[in-house]
Amino acid sequence: MVLAAGTLFAVNGTAAKLILQSGLDAQQLTLLRAVGAAAGLLVVAAALPSARLRLSAREVPMLIAYGLTGFFLVPMLYFVAIARIPVSIGLLFEFTAPLFVAVWARFGQGQRVRPRLWVGLGLCLLGLAGVANIGGDLRLDVIGVAAALTCAVLLAAYYVLGAHSVRNRDAVSLTGWAFTVSALAGLAYRLVVGVGDWSALGGTAKGLPVWLLAAYLVIFGSIVPYCLVAAAMRHLPATSVGIIGMIEPVVAGAFAWVTLGEKLTPAQLAGGAVLLAGVGLAETARIAKPVPEQVRESVHA
Repeated sequence: MVLAAGTLFAVNGTAAKLILQSGLDAQQLTLLRAVGAAAGLLVVAAALPSARLRLSAREVPMLIAYGLTGFFLVPMLYFVAIARIPVSIGLLFEFTAPLFVAVWARFGQGQRVRPRLWVGLGLCLLGLAGVANIGGDLRLDVIGVAAALTCAVLLAAYYVLGAHSVRNRDAVSLTGWAFTVSALAGLAYRLVVGVGDWSALGGTAKGLPVWLLAAYLVIFGSIVPYCLVAAAMRHLPATSVGIIGMIEPVVAGAFAWVTLGEKLTPAQLAGGAVLLAGVGLAETARIAKPVPEQVRESVHA
């Protein structure tokens, strides 16, 4: 599920870049995505007998934090970053998030890990540097870099909050309410700064209708992958979800190669191989908690 979500998010980066180039700004794109995804998910949740739309007062603070971090601030800051710096460089900074998750798991939650976790994370970052083709004289926009780094910290918080939130709620309703929080935050922002110009939705980008790109952004770039990630957190810890999700820049580079003619250099291909090796190394570094004797006896019985 995480691999599928990473693939969809990777394609989503190209769609978002084209929409931004058509004239919409980062906040408009975040609002468009959130409103469309919230509406779609809440309709689906209402039709599914397994989904639970009813909220308890105890859930609201966590849902607000989850929605504001992962569904409003993370995408908006990512859009700000890729509007000012190359997409690959923005992804490099953003996908340092698993490092923050691992540090939280080790020191915030006291989880035991094997030393190779840090070696694996180092290889992941080295591989991302190769995929991003770091080298030469890079002049990066300060605001773009700051947005990408802040996005990484908030993405780590999203993974941690998501792992906690899926314990008592299904993936569809959880994602739907989180996008609703994002939509409300975006609408509040528009009330302060003004409605803005949305005429770009009627135009084209690289020969594709912007409205069609926006539809992809909502359905396959938001609803489906976010639900997959939320569902995956029922089976994998936040550290694993964050690490496996680091394949997104690799898939994004390959997709751009095929669709946009952005060829990968040997350094980028090598970086992709190093990244996958790091994912495998880090993913096997967790030390499973021993199963209590009474649980083992009940299972055998």
